[in-house]
Amino acid sequence: MLLSDFDYALPDDLIARHPPSQRGMSRLLDLRGGQPKDSQFAQFLEMCDTGDLLVMNDTRVVKARLLGRKESGGKVEVMLERPQPDGSWLAMLRASHTPIVGSLLYFGNKDEVCLEMRGRVGDLFLLKLKSGAESMEWVMREHGQLPLPPYMERAPEQDDEERYQTVYARDSGAVAAPTAGLHFSEAFLEALQIKGVEIQFVTLHVGAGTFQPVRVENIAEHRMHPERYFIPHSTMKAVQKAKADNRRITAVGTTSLRALEASAEEAQEGQFMAEQGDTRLFITPGYGFKIVDRLLTNFHLPKSTLLMLVQAFGGVERLKQAYLHAVQERYRFFSYGDAMVIDRAVNI
Repeated sequence: MLLSDFDYALPDDLIARHPPSQRGMSRLLDLRGGQPKDSQFAQFLEMCDTGDLLVMNDTRVVKARLLGRKESGGKVEVMLERPQPDGSWLAMLRASHTPIVGSLLYFGNKDEVCLEMRGRVGDLFLLKLKSGAESMEWVMREHGQLPLPPYMERAPEQDDEERYQTVYARDSGAVAAPTAGLHFSEAFLEALQIKGVEIQFVTLHVGAGTFQPVRVENIAEHRMHPERYFIPHSTMKAVQKAKADNRRITAVGTTSLRALEASAEEAQEGQFMAEQGDTRLFITPGYGFKIVDRLLTNFHLPKSTLLMLVQAFGGVERLKQAYLHAVQERYRFFSYGDAMVIDRAVNI
């Protein structure tokens, strides 16, 4: 398939650059049947049955964006990705000229933090803390910014400190929020549990690659950045039992879906699922889903790997029509936008 197959026209004013006034005050496009139906996120409670299993991603967004300068004085933007065993970090860099190996980068109001460029791994860079702090985690807390997606075209504000995290975020390590989860309040989670909906968690630390465009026209040539996932034993048991009981499994967000499906893909002989791993799973139309029956997700960027995933899950033509409907009905798009609920298509 071609990258151009996953394009659509989106008016700029439909991009949600700020969150709604309260969590859950969003619209919900119901795509459980053949035709899209307009609804409200509050109605998602009625769409869940007693015994359903909801799986959510409990990753927590870290302040991974650092703004500083090169030795030459030029500006540099760093997006920290993940730590390495030797204490260095993989990161994306943005600068007018790429720093060479051995060059120094400075951060903080008085350039008190110094990082050294140690090398490259693909299109990522290896950075090592040289001076000014005991750990990179401290550097992020003191000097980092929340890495809001580029399409928001603004710096983080105080409200984002809370609203760009899910209420159940626990395990720090993501550079982007699992945005379908942003709709849930504590009260809504409690209402689901009172109804008898089971809630379990996975962790997939969303990487900086989520912001990178697909740069090849033949999507078979695209290679995903690895992302780390963890499946707790309690979640594995719950998924296995739900499958055995023929109960519906709903992934809250594409990251939860990717963690579950990657775990099933990477299970060794005799295993039902793998407990953890690094996944490059690239889901495109034609993929055979093993775990997830229903997906709650926001609307995704044109030509993105996540748009490919939802078309694979719900059916290409059905999702194309749903997106056209959402644009026509002026839904809000992307991280702070509205949501859709999709039942997995059969015979895609």
